[in-house]
This record gives sequence, C-alpha cells and structure tokens, in this order.
Amino acid sequence: MTLPQARPTADTDAGPSGAGPQLRPQSLLLAFFGDHVLEEGPLGVYSGSVIDVLGRVGVGEQAVRSTLTRMVGRGLLRRQRQGRRMYFGLTPHATQILLGGRNRVWHTGVVNDDWDGTWTLLGFSLPEAWQRQRHDLRSRLTWSGFGPLYSGLWIAPGDVDISGIVAELGIAAHVKIFHAHADEATDIDVMIRDTWDLETIAARYAAFDRRWIAQVGAAGGDPLAIHLRLVAEWLGTIRTDPRLPARHLPPDWPARSAAETFRRIAEQTRAPARQVAAGLLETTPLETP
Repeated sequence: MTLPQARPTADTDAGPSGAGPQLRPQSLLLAFFGDHVLEEGPLGVYSGSVIDVLGRVGVGEQAVRSTLTRMVGRGLLRRQRQGRRMYFGLTPHATQILLGGRNRVWHTGVVNDDWDGTWTLLGFSLPEAWQRQRHDLRSRLTWSGFGPLYSGLWIAPGDVDISGIVAELGIAAHVKIFHAHADEATDIDVMIRDTWDLETIAARYAAFDRRWIAQVGAAGGDPLAIHLRLVAEWLGTIRTDPRLPARHLPPDWPARSAAETFRRIAEQTRAPARQVAAGLLETTPLETP
C-alpha cells in the first residue's frame, strides 16, 4: 500500500505563514517544563518568566495565565507565592507524565521492529455518569498505543502494562485486561486499518518532516522558541501513533524519516535553547507539600 501525500488537517495546517500547527498553550507549557524543569528537582518558575518564554512562540500573557491556572486545577502544576511573585512547579503526576514522554521520545522509537505477536486488550464498561473518567481513560489509552477495536474493547500491540493507569483512574472494578495472540483466521493488516487511521498518522509525520526540513534551511531564529515548538509539535505528532509492528506497516511509512529530522534539529537547538533560558528564567526551590 502506498500512502497518500500529507494533507492539511486541524493538527497539521501550517496556515498562511507556514509556521506549523497552532499548538495548545498547555502542550507548549508541558514541553517547556519537560525541557527546563524536569531534571532540576522540585523547582518553581516565576510566572513572568513563563510568560516571556511562551511569548516567543506567540502565546499571549492572558492565555498563559489562564492555562497555568487550569493546569493547577488539573493537578499538573503546583504554585508557591513569594512576596508578590507566583512560582509554578511540577506535581508528581505531571513529573510521571513527562518522564513517560521523555522515554517515548528518546528511547522507545517510533517504529516497532521487535514485535513478538502479542496483543494487549482492555475491555471496559463505565457508568454513564463517568464522563470525565471515560475521557481520561481514552486519552491515556491512546498515549499508551491503544486503539478502539470496538467501542468498549481497545487493543495495543505488545505486552502493555496499564495497571498503573487503571489504578490511578480508580476504575479497576470496571475493566478487564487480557494478553493474547491473534488466531490465524484474523487478518492483522485489515484489523490494523480498521482500528487506526494510518493515513492520518502518516500525513502528520510527513507534514512534520516537510516543515522542519524547511526550518533547517532557514537562517537565524530564536533557538529557545524553535526548540520549544519542535518538541511540543513532535509530542503532538507521536501522541496518536501506537507504534504498530513494522511488518504490518506500508513500506513508505514516514515515521523513521520524521524521527531522524526531529532528533537532528533537537540536538542542534538544545544547547543554544538552554543558554537562552538560563539567562531568562527566574526560579526558586519549591517547598515540600
């Protein structure tokens, strides 16, 4: 099967400026904290510094302030006041999310070359009133590589441990998890095409690769802004990719090329971005909760 040329979508439309997709402020904030706070321990960043950083990628002050407040409410950030200044740092929950994201970006890879033929299946039936839990479960399952085989039955390649997600969401009584192999009568290629939108996933990789190859050829630019947008966009690109077995992917699958482009630009911009951030960020140690 030959994949179609990447086409603009809600996530990949570069707009008239060709600058890439419009990234959500929360995605940019998570990328920022993952790059500049995660490895520094319990550190808080002054809100004014955060506003300055996100202003470099076109996010306005009010949008940054409201996003910081929402992320506190969602348990992703905690805040600490010192005099008239407010500082924001990662919660343990956000730290785990970012560590998982870092592992996915730098260690797991985008193509599953070592699949052993196993599948993980999760069946769930949640009470009708549990809209938030259902949304959270589907979101976490998608990030973990699952796709909806049927409405209440999701599947992922490999032996995936999702007991932590189930326990965290408090839904163990409503979930059943299995590890299995497909019967010979099952056409894996058809099942994959029915469960995951391969064309859209491929289009996102191809669009990412095309945009950032062009970015490499552009002169100058703010390394902090470039690196922040690069990481946030890459995380958004791989978020819906389940890392399907390479043997069941089209031969022209664009993920490998996109990953090579990401790594090359990330390496080029990491040190300059940190140098800019070091002179820009005002931080303080966070007190133990």
